[in-house]
Amino acid sequence: CADAVMRLRAEYLFSQNDWPRIRFNYTSGDTVKFSDWALGIKPIVKNNKVLFTKGSGSRDYSYRNFKRYMKSIFTYAGTASLSRELRRQEVSNIQIGDVFIKGGFPGHALLVVDVAKHKESGKKIFLLAQSYMPAQSIHIVRNFEQSELSPWYPEDFGAELRTPEWTFKRTALKRF
Repeated sequence: CADAVMRLRAEYLFSQNDWPRIRFNYTSGDTVKFSDWALGIKPIVKNNKVLFTKGSGSRDYSYRNFKRYMKSIFTYAGTASLSRELRRQEVSNIQIGDVFIKGGFPGHALLVVDVAKHKESGKKIFLLAQSYMPAQSIHIVRNFEQSELSPWYPEDFGAELRTPEWTFKRTALKRF
């Protein structure tokens, strides 16, 4: 599930040629940057430690190389590492691209894909998307708690956000 969140972020940044911002942490805590990867600086996992190669000196910012980078990220990163690298946000400041995340083994992540605000009351509602592994089948999550609002969720959902398969505390909202 974290794979989909990481993939969507990385695909967007790649489409903008914003290579320095494409970076994720392995579960070990080591940061792996696509801009380093493109220079041939590759991580090697040995005995639960991450070592980095020297690099080739040539640059490869191709989509093919980007996909190899993402495959490495999917192998060694997940909800546990992603939850540690994201910053906590207040639900009142919810934005598209924020993530409800429960780090762990297993953990889960839901991506905020839209936010709407009522003109008069100022109340917000939001849409959530999720996926499982591999990060290729992303879908909108239904709201079974409030079927009349589904698939939208209200900003004032209470102490816990209940989705069909997972429950998140209000404090689980985070941002890159």
